[in-house]
Amino acid sequence: MKGKLEMKAQQYREMSPDELGDKLEELQRHLFDLRSQAVTEKLENSKAIINVKRNIARIKTIMRESRPSERLGRSR
Repeated sequence: MKGKLEMKAQQYREMSPDELGDKLEELQRHLFDLRSQAVTEKLENSKAIINVKRNIARIKTIMRESRPSERLGRSR
């Protein structure tokens, strides 16, 4: 499952907005599962939470970058 969830920023940039949204939901569900495992002390790799949070941040950043500047209130 590690290879499926871990991607580079360039791979995320090549995805469509719908695919990014789906991936974001998937990662958020996975983060919830990891946090649940941490509470029950069944989490094997504590670094996994950090990695998933970073991937969520990457996706959110790419989604924000791809919006037109008008939507952000910056008209030129």
